[in-house]
Amino acid sequence: MFSVFSLIRSGDTMGAIMFVLSGCFVVFICTPLHELSHAWAAYKLGDTTAKNDGRLTFNPIKHIDPIGMIMILLFGFGYAKPVPVNIARLKNPKRDMALVSIAGPASNLVLAFIFNFLAYTVAYFSGDSGIVELIYSFFFYAAYINIVLAAFNILPIPPLDGSKVLAAVLPKNAYYKYMRYERYAMIILLVILVTGILDSILGVVADALMSFISIIPKLIFGFSIY
Repeated sequence: MFSVFSLIRSGDTMGAIMFVLSGCFVVFICTPLHELSHAWAAYKLGDTTAKNDGRLTFNPIKHIDPIGMIMILLFGFGYAKPVPVNIARLKNPKRDMALVSIAGPASNLVLAFIFNFLAYTVAYFSGDSGIVELIYSFFFYAAYINIVLAAFNILPIPPLDGSKVLAAVLPKNAYYKYMRYERYAMIILLVILVTGILDSILGVVADALMSFISIIPKLIFGFSIY
């Protein structure tokens, strides 16, 4: 997985700088869109809680969490302020909660595809210009960070979005057993983060997703950049 530290260790200082710049773009543009997608989906499915809380907005101030922001800038994954959802107000609570949860990671996948396509386009038409290389790096890291954010959020560990999607497909008895361990979820998440296991998991998922969103650009441009 790419991070500021891995790029610096490899001697790619300019890459590390571009990673941070792309991370800033993701924090202030893509992360608000992720949270707005949650809020919009909930609103469309009958819950106005997020709208009443002022979260149905593109304003990054309403969504950014300082620690989550720093994590994105340094490691390429992190989090924002959770969007409040009242499951009792949803028309079909179990199904709709899954749809609300998947809306955020889905927005990251769409953005990743767009930025990855732009990176391919720049790489295809670029010459030896250093400026063009920087533009390519910006789009590539923007795509990559969005992919890692999607991979991180679809992990089935509370309070991540993937846990709510899993809850929607589990039988009722299995769901209640699963939720008994919700209180330990943050401890589990912290342990796999500190031990480096999370990097391995995210790396595998992110690689698979990057390969998936690169299928069309590879066919169009005839080469691979990842």
